[in-house]
Formats: sequence, C-alpha cells, structure tokens
Amino acid sequence: MTALADSLRALDIGAVPVATPTGRLVGAQGLLLESAGCRLHTGQRCRIETVDGGWLDAQVVGFREKISYLMPFKKANGLATGARVLPAPPQSDLMIGPSWLGRMVNGMGEPIDGLGRLGGDQPLSGAPPRVNPLKKAPVAEPLDVGVRAINAMLTIGKGQRVGLMAGSGVGKSVLLGLITRQTVADVIVVGLIGERNREVREFVERSLGPEGLKRSVLVVAPADESPLMRVMATEMCHAIAAHFRDRGQNVLLLCDSLTRYAMALREVALSLGEPPATRGYPPSVFSNLPQLVESAGNGENPNGSMSAIYTVLAEGDDQQDPVVDSARAILDGHIVLTRELAERGHYPAIDVAQSISRCMAQVASPEHTLAARKLKAALARHARVRDLIPLGAYVPGADPETDQAVRLQPQIEAFLCQGTREAAPLPGCVDQLKALMA
Repeated sequence: MTALADSLRALDIGAVPVATPTGRLVGAQGLLLESAGCRLHTGQRCRIETVDGGWLDAQVVGFREKISYLMPFKKANGLATGARVLPAPPQSDLMIGPSWLGRMVNGMGEPIDGLGRLGGDQPLSGAPPRVNPLKKAPVAEPLDVGVRAINAMLTIGKGQRVGLMAGSGVGKSVLLGLITRQTVADVIVVGLIGERNREVREFVERSLGPEGLKRSVLVVAPADESPLMRVMATEMCHAIAAHFRDRGQNVLLLCDSLTRYAMALREVALSLGEPPATRGYPPSVFSNLPQLVESAGNGENPNGSMSAIYTVLAEGDDQQDPVVDSARAILDGHIVLTRELAERGHYPAIDVAQSISRCMAQVASPEHTLAARKLKAALARHARVRDLIPLGAYVPGADPETDQAVRLQPQIEAFLCQGTREAAPLPGCVDQLKALMA
C-alpha cells in the first residue's frame, strides 16, 4: 500500500488528458482535405477516420481562419464528410545506424524492402540539418566518380554539388548508375523521386548490384506516391546523407530527380491556392530549392564529406527551363547531356563545352587544368569547321591550331566515350588527358 500511495503521489494529475481534441472533415477537393473544430499547427501529423473504420495519415500543410488544410501521405479513399480528425500521437524519433546500409525506405523512413525493422543508435530528423556557412569544411580533394569525361574535364571535389541536366531519354539515369558503381565513397545515398516503379528494381539490380547495395541507402518515392511523400523522400535522403557525413564518412548523394521534387512542391503550393508565376511554378518552389541544396555539401566535421549529384530534367531540351536555370545558379557546377551526342552514339552524351565544374581549379593540378582547357579549345575550333568538312569546303593550312583540332578529333571523341561497364579511375584519366594534349 505504501508503494502504491507513493506512486499515486508522484503521478502528475495535470499530465493526464481529460479529453482528446477531435476535429471534423468538412471538405475534400483535389489533393487537399479541410478540417475544422480542432487546433492544428503546420507540419503536424493527423489521422482521419475512413468509412471502413480505418485511419488515413495526413499532415497539416496550411490553414485559413478556422480551417486547417491537410494533405494525405497516400491515396485518399473511403473519406466522408464529418469524419473524425485526430492529432497523431507523438512519434518516437527515427533511429539510424550502420544497419541502414543495404536497405530501402520511403519518405517517412519506413522500410519497404521486406527485410524487417531498421535498427540504429542515433536519432534522425526527417528534415536535413542546417550548417553554419562559416563552419563548413572547404572543398579541397577530388572525388573519383569513375567517368572519364567527368574525371578529366569536369573534375568534382568532395563536398561539391553538381547537376546532370538533359532532356528525357538522353541517358541521365544510365549515367547516374555508372557513377553509382564507380565512385570511390564510403556511403552512397540514392533518392529515387517521382520516377517509374519499374526503374526502382532495375536500379537496384543493374546499377547498384550486390556489392554496391552493401554501402548504399535507397529512399524511394515513385511517381504514384502523393506529392507530399515525394517532398518528404527528397528531404529524407539529404538527412540520411548528412548523418553519415557528420560521423566522418565520405558520402555521395544521388538525387533523381530535382525536377520531380520541384514538381511535387508545385502541386502542394497550387493546391493551397498560391498563384503560379514562372511556367506554372509558384514562387515558393524557387525559395525551397536553395534551402534543400544548401543542406548538402560538407559539414563541420573535417573528416567527412557529402558530395551531391542531382539529375535535372530540361523539358523539351530547353536549357532555359526555370528549374534548370535555377539549379544552374545554386549548384557548384552542371554537366549537360545533349540529344545530338546521344543520337550519334556518343556515350555518355556529355557536352563538355557546355558543362562546367566550379570547384575543378581547387582540386586539380595546374597541369591537369591546362590540359583540360586545351581540349576544350580544340573542341571549339573543330565545331567551327565541322559542317565544312563533309562538303570539302575546309582547306587545311590556313590555321595550324584548327588543323591540329581536326586531326585530334577522332582521338578526343574516343577519349570522351566510355562503356557502361568500363572503369575509369581518376589518375589514369588525368594521365591519358595529358598525353593526348601534349
């Protein structure tokens, strides 16, 4: 009795809820659900009762006066007017650790590979962490991605953020798979956002393979997921990559694609009534893109790094597409894939003349940088006379440098091409480039 009395005295009566706050569903239009009668805050998760007695998970994305706007994580079926809306109980923090390697999760960090629960000993927030810009470690070492055209001509540094920009069907995903297999990194985090369901398994089996999967974490939100889930999955893969970076590991983040993330943001914003601005994209999309990208890169731990490669879809091969143009401005470089090269059988279809790595000068030697400039100059000279050569209108002898560019063109094309299973380590690429342009 004494122990029972002590426990009762220790119980905080004020902490015991006397009632459960409950709202009611008063509207459902498009992607948005409207709730009234319960005070909810933005970002809060809720549960909505369905007609069959089940519950649908949703999140508060906005409000107006006494109406809260909710967006479900999955397809909203079985809802009826007046259905109960309950605030979801506080969720325990996601715990992450080395056991996440080789696993596949959704935007909420739930395993979807059928391999059981995820373990871990460190809490993981679903939102990517912010790093003080004055405390970020600088980009000082090259990253070997195993692609000759990139290693030699567009060298990437550890901690750099780069975009793969191209139209549909030019080879972005195939190149991403090659980079995944060849890159020298401790951990690879892959975000498959808004892509076809078929590509998920193909990426795991063909691009990663058993060895690549052992050091990878996949965050998947296919095209049939809700826009909210696609947004959360993109932010989740950044949070996972930042976790391993802050523990002193070299991390490569691959996000396919940044455009699908922007489209998901557009769907959410338009549903809330935000007016469209540039080609149907509301202004909030272009404020969210830099917030996401700036969470990548190096952190405060000098022993860890987080390099990021984003695919960016140029609709209609338009390099002035608003998402492409915004990504070009906020990333540390862009790699352009052109349909012209792809149609000529030039793989990977990287146009090195239109591409740039803004950190190459920081991580490449002066001799390497000079050789890359010489090759770019040779490509530019050959481009000026390329249409004249088949017509017989080009006469050698007028310009020795142009003559040399024409003579070297077959060797340059062979150097920039690479098979899908061919390895191209960074030191060998640099040596080949120097020998070619000597």
